[in-house]
Amino acid sequence: MEKINVAVIGYGGMGGWHTRHLLESDVATLCGIYDIKEERRQLARENGIYAYDSLEALLGDEKIELVTIAIPNDQHKEMSIKAMAAGKHVICEKPVTLSAKDLQEIFDAADKYGRLFTTHQNRRWDCDYLMMKEAYASGKLGNVFGVESRYQGSRGIPGDWRGQKKYGGGMLLDWGVHLIDQMLGIVYDRRIESLYCKFDHITNDEVDDGFKLDLYFEGGLTARIEVGTSHFVALPRFYMTGTGGSAVVADWRDACKLVTCDQWFEKDVKPVVTSAGLTKTMAPRDEKTTTESYIERPVSDVHDFYRNYCKAIRGEAEMIVTHAQLMRVMKVMEAAFKSDELGMPVKLEDTIC
Repeated sequence: MEKINVAVIGYGGMGGWHTRHLLESDVATLCGIYDIKEERRQLARENGIYAYDSLEALLGDEKIELVTIAIPNDQHKEMSIKAMAAGKHVICEKPVTLSAKDLQEIFDAADKYGRLFTTHQNRRWDCDYLMMKEAYASGKLGNVFGVESRYQGSRGIPGDWRGQKKYGGGMLLDWGVHLIDQMLGIVYDRRIESLYCKFDHITNDEVDDGFKLDLYFEGGLTARIEVGTSHFVALPRFYMTGTGGSAVVADWRDACKLVTCDQWFEKDVKPVVTSAGLTKTMAPRDEKTTTESYIERPVSDVHDFYRNYCKAIRGEAEMIVTHAQLMRVMKVMEAAFKSDELGMPVKLEDTIC
């Protein structure tokens, strides 16, 4: 396949990430970048990357087929539509927009100008997610009734624009968009009936610096999504439990451990003796009634995102990250904001979730 010519708008953290990967790409050629800040344009030149002097120059370059947008969240909609109006296909960093209404306007612009548009949901290639997705789909855990996904750190909310509401800051929009997308990829076969969300404001009063989001799926499955930026001891990255066993990924660098139940009843259970008494109910099981196994970390290449998108531009594949998926995640985030504001659970529309 002939390589796609790409330019990147924004040369900050994620803009730099995209340029590094594009320089090594087997399906795309990085033609240059544009950043509103002259010092970042100069940095790109020092790194051997062509920097356009203006946005107009980039959008007016006829050899550019695809634009990747990596700028603050509040600017995504305007920039995406402007790029598609200039005849470019667009990949936009998450969370794309701050509302479902704005997201639909981008979709409408893609239809109007006949361009492809998607979002960089790179966390679909995370090994911890892929292992948990396999654990759920395998059926080894029986009827799964609980899934937990969390990222916890101790350095507070990032100190740049992500801490300011006017730019679309906050951890729900920064990390939640990924973890919601992953959860909907894991629990692929059930509809969300309602959700409840509570924001943390430990280090930042303007936007959330963490949150706890509970999704209530049909069939009784509850999924907890949690992000925390003031945790010095982290809980497991993923935990899943069902009627036939449990699975855990303790850390994103680990394999997935499965413990499945071979025999529910056990004779002569040895009680656990504590300083205040004893219990058989919480006594650990042994190898007589359970089997321990592992899902090893898969081989994963995040650049498969670009490979798929470039094939989609050439009409050789369907986009992996679809408009319907983007809208579903956006609707969940909107409902999460509403739930935190009201302090109560929120029902979701049947047609969306």
